[in-house]
Amino acid sequence: MVNLHIFDRLKHKHTSNEGESAEPKKMHATAKVNGTVIADADHYAVVEGNIYFPPESIKKEYFTETQTHTACPWKGNASYYSLNVDGTELKDVAWFYPQPFEKATHIKDHVAFSKNKVEITSE
Repeated sequence: MVNLHIFDRLKHKHTSNEGESAEPKKMHATAKVNGTVIADADHYAVVEGNIYFPPESIKKEYFTETQTHTACPWKGNASYYSLNVDGTELKDVAWFYPQPFEKATHIKDHVAFSKNKVEITSE
C-alpha cells in the first residue's frame, strides 16, 4: 500500500540539505490537535521544512504506532503514528525514523507532523 502523505513531504524544499544542520534549534515549538497540546519542546530539529520534536516532548497517550512505513533516500525508513485526541482520530499524521541513515541520525526517533492536520507553532 502506498502512503500518499509522503508526496506532501516531497513538495518541501530541502532546507537542511540532507542533514546539513545537525544542531537542534534552541527555541520553543508546540503541536496541537483541536486545541489540545500533543507535543511541546524547548528544542527541536528542522528538516525539509518540518519540525521534528524530540521523543520525550510528545504526549504518548495520544499516539498509536501503525503498520505504515515509507522510505526516504537519505533519511531512511519512516514509521508512523496515528493520533486520537478527544475522540478525533487522525491516521498516519506523525512520522519518525527509528533507524535513520547516517545523515539523519540527529532526528532518530524525533516526531514530525502533517502540517495540514496538526497545528504547529514555533518561536
